[in-house]
Amino acid sequence: MSTLLIGLITGILFGFLLQRARVVRYDAQLGALRLRDMTIVKFMLTSVLVASVGIYLLHGLGLVKLDIKPMVVGSIVIGGLLFGVGWGLLGYCPGTSLGALGEGRLDASFGILGMLAGAALFAETYPTLKSTVMTWGNFGKITLPGVLGVSPWLVIAAFTIGAILLFRWFERRSL
Repeated sequence: MSTLLIGLITGILFGFLLQRARVVRYDAQLGALRLRDMTIVKFMLTSVLVASVGIYLLHGLGLVKLDIKPMVVGSIVIGGLLFGVGWGLLGYCPGTSLGALGEGRLDASFGILGMLAGAALFAETYPTLKSTVMTWGNFGKITLPGVLGVSPWLVIAAFTIGAILLFRWFERRSL
């Protein structure tokens, strides 16, 4: 099966799960931004855990090759700020705006237009960004297990325990 087809299938599955978890709803997005509804945080932490186990399991079996991207602080900070401002202004992040549009929420189309405009702006400014912002604080291809000098499974186990404790805390606080 081609890589693009696998990506399409997993993307559709992830979108279905986003919709079933009700995280594409505007009220869930607003609740997360106001730190009053942690449904999205729980969903994303669970997604990261499942993906981590899946990727490292497939890597351990020799079925996939890890392609670690360099950690460039300038890109991360600017990208994070743009993402956060867009999410805060619109009330949808990129993935949930697509899911919300799929449910018929036309206000989410502004998020899609924003993504397209942002992609076009990035493409136009890439030559300048490549030699400036995309070099600020370049730490190279690092991973948390690599920095700590431990097995990825140890990091996944610690992350899982932390997520479970966080979920329990959320439940006690009714978040």
